[in-house]
Amino acid sequence: MIRFLSPVLFLMVFSCQTPADTDSKGIEHVIVIGVDGLSPDGIKKAKTPVIDDMIANGSVKWNVRTVLTTASSQNWASMIMGAGPEAHGIIDNDWERDKHTLPAIVAGEEGIFPTIFGRIREARPDAEIGTAYHWSGFGRLFEKKAVNHDKTFKSEDSTCTDFTAYIRGKKPTFGFVHFDHVDHAGHHEGHGTPAYYDAVAKTDSLVGEVLKAVKEAGMEENTLVIITADHGGVGKGHGGATPEEGEIAMVLYGKGVKKGYVIQQQVYTYDLAATIAYVFDIVPPYAWTGRPIKPAFEGQDEPANLWTGIKP
Repeated sequence: MIRFLSPVLFLMVFSCQTPADTDSKGIEHVIVIGVDGLSPDGIKKAKTPVIDDMIANGSVKWNVRTVLTTASSQNWASMIMGAGPEAHGIIDNDWERDKHTLPAIVAGEEGIFPTIFGRIREARPDAEIGTAYHWSGFGRLFEKKAVNHDKTFKSEDSTCTDFTAYIRGKKPTFGFVHFDHVDHAGHHEGHGTPAYYDAVAKTDSLVGEVLKAVKEAGMEENTLVIITADHGGVGKGHGGATPEEGEIAMVLYGKGVKKGYVIQQQVYTYDLAATIAYVFDIVPPYAWTGRPIKPAFEGQDEPANLWTGIKP
């Protein structure tokens, strides 16, 4: 005999089975600071008082795994597209919208795999969304129709000046800034050299300017700031499958973020898009493979099925 639950009992059972994911909410703005070629080693060894304070008062994952190969286009794409090259089809720096070998497994009206820019625009038509980027190649990776502000510059300083003015003037729901000077130092002088660490120290001052703009815009109390990178490097290059090239650090700081917390769950670069979707209550496309980094937020635990392997 089939027995049906009463409406009240059904609601009680359903609510017990639904996880409480409300602790990270209240975030009204997300600002991503992307630094090309920034390695965990760079943060640990360079003079970075601003980033150090963000780590002490936020959450960090020191060994975020990038996608292969460890080059820029496929990693920046994966970061904002919530999936790897096998899904979005961007496999190298030669990729262009009208010139590529592997089509995206699914594409929108601009012919590219769905990004977090487009998902926010779809969910919040009136949202202010903008980006300023030092490497012009970043501009081909997101839906142009999704953004209100889209600027590229030839230096990290001019990029920062524009982006901080944009924050103060428009108070974006989602803002993404890209700096390329650390990667330049890695290629020209070498990763782990004094010049490389000086470039990382310069990044720290730029991050400080972004945080200052957030504060002056009156956004400080409800903004999540994330620092991330596309790859590290070895010698004067990158692209190989080594930890030095294929692991980066991700720092989460601000509204709802645990203080002084080291994230335990495995994190991949494409988890960035899923995390932003999570804090904005946006259902990610089924084609995404990324998962939100929930343990970084107050009230959220590490996954119950987390397995960290056997330590020697």
